Amino acid sequence: MTALIALTQAGAATAEKARAILPDAVLYGRTGRVDGAEWEFDDTVGLLRDLFVEGAPIVGFCAAGILIRALAPLIADKRSEPPVLAVSEDGSSVVPLLGGHRGANALAARIADCLAGRAAVTTAGDLRLGLALDEPPEGWTLADPARVKPVAAALLAEKPVAVQVEAGDAGWLAVLPSGADAADQRILVTDRAVPEDMDALVFHPPTLAIGLGAERGVPAGEGADAVRKVLRDQGLTPASVAALGSIDIKADEPAVLAAARDLDLDARFFTADELNAERDRLKNPSDIVFKETGCHGVSEGAALALAGPESELIVPKTRVGRVTVAVARGPDLSSVAAGRAGGRLDVIGVGPGQRAWRTAEAVAALRDADEAVGYDLYLDLVADLIAGKARHPSPLGDETGRVDKALRIAATGKRVALVCSGDPGIFALATLVYERLEAADRDRALRGVQVNVVPGISAFQAASARLGAPMGHDFCLISLSDLLTPRPVIRQRVQAAAEGDFVIAFYNPQSMRRRTLLGEACETLRSFRPPETPVAVGRNLGRPDETMTVTPLGDFDPETVDMLSIVVVGNSESRTLSLPQGVRVYTPRGYAQKSGGEEQERGNG
Repeated sequence: MTALIALTQAGAATAEKARAILPDAVLYGRTGRVDGAEWEFDDTVGLLRDLFVEGAPIVGFCAAGILIRALAPLIADKRSEPPVLAVSEDGSSVVPLLGGHRGANALAARIADCLAGRAAVTTAGDLRLGLALDEPPEGWTLADPARVKPVAAALLAEKPVAVQVEAGDAGWLAVLPSGADAADQRILVTDRAVPEDMDALVFHPPTLAIGLGAERGVPAGEGADAVRKVLRDQGLTPASVAALGSIDIKADEPAVLAAARDLDLDARFFTADELNAERDRLKNPSDIVFKETGCHGVSEGAALALAGPESELIVPKTRVGRVTVAVARGPDLSSVAAGRAGGRLDVIGVGPGQRAWRTAEAVAALRDADEAVGYDLYLDLVADLIAGKARHPSPLGDETGRVDKALRIAATGKRVALVCSGDPGIFALATLVYERLEAADRDRALRGVQVNVVPGISAFQAASARLGAPMGHDFCLISLSDLLTPRPVIRQRVQAAAEGDFVIAFYNPQSMRRRTLLGEACETLRSFRPPETPVAVGRNLGRPDETMTVTPLGDFDPETVDMLSIVVVGNSESRTLSLPQGVRVYTPRGYAQKSGGEEQERGNG
């Protein structure tokens, strides 16, 4: 997702023109100055810094100085900073400010071409060489970035540089002037492993595809170990492996899925008929395998199918324990689309909703998703991060349908974001995902979906932060909803927490229908705690209409609470403290009783 920042209506009009080449872009407009923006903001500096930290490419249709002053305190590492561009309001000038070698220069050229403007690129390599050596094409890996500087310096000084291509389509390097083999500097393009101290700028192209077969029930680690062993024995580098696949009846095989994860790839799967189409190219066709799977070779067939018709099998089927591995080489596997991806479901906690409380992992997962599933309100909270993606909203109460839909879409090979507020593992949908997977024990496509739970800031953490430190000692979380938990069980847990003197955060405290359990809980707690015990109610935490109130337990009225609230009840030691910024609640942990020479417990100070 590219963020287009417009401070004026004129800037917004130019940004709309640029969207012709940026279909994933989101237009952020200054509140009161820009009509029709997808996302409005009041704090320009705050928004720019949030987007920069999140790693979003930023295109500001404004003066360069605004972007520079806002982002200057955050600039630290040119290898990780996202592209930042300043575009004049009329589109005549496009200036890449940051991230030149992470796509900014190329993006500037595209936007300038779209707007009939001029890209003010200042990077010497781009201007004189026509490319950036530290920004290779998609799928390529630069072995040692430190080697770029001396090679680039030699090229800019018009000294000869030897270019040696052992594998892959290195046409992007053709613009470089190359010299004899005896040149002082050398560029090597290879999919083979090289020594770390090799005196060359080494690029690993995406040329290798791995086909994997495994007996049913092989431990996950054996798949990754087998692949690594074969690559090592053959002198091939994992950096050039662009795809890994198998037959579709192995879509839920732990060894196959773990091997793909080890290489940071999504496993891809083929039907028996698709693999049989490669029969004439197999080196070890097997009638036995055909009887068991419907194709004459799983590992060799999958490797060749992934690498395409111009590929060759460079490592025939090799057995390592109960796993078989084959490797094919193709000229360019930067965008493998053969077969079906195994699919991925990210169960994402977005916290209370405000940008500052989203984790970097949650932001990345939302941006990387193909489709998003969630309750309408939760999808609206992250609308800027899922702009342009297919949205599947569902009403409150349809949690099972929501999870089933997310899993079904993921099983088709998509990457799906299941959006939850707070933390997905705390009274949310992560547990339901695993329940539904357990029930689908015979559905291999569903069981093969890679599930990733992305934590978020839960309501009790948000409330604790706003209050001060009420959870400073032992605490527990209790849901007062009897929709999924019987009332007698809830009462039993409240009684146990009261007797144990835990600080308690009550989730789902009260609704239009449920009007008694919170009052009952308070009556139970009054039997164990003094009337001055602080009770805090946080409502709409992290949102514009947030409120936080603190009341003594003896005076607390449950009727003031609704489903948008969380209730925190201190223990018998919890205290309130009046400060200039307001009332704060904290629960002592006993530090005051410690002797002066005693060391703090590790990890808690």
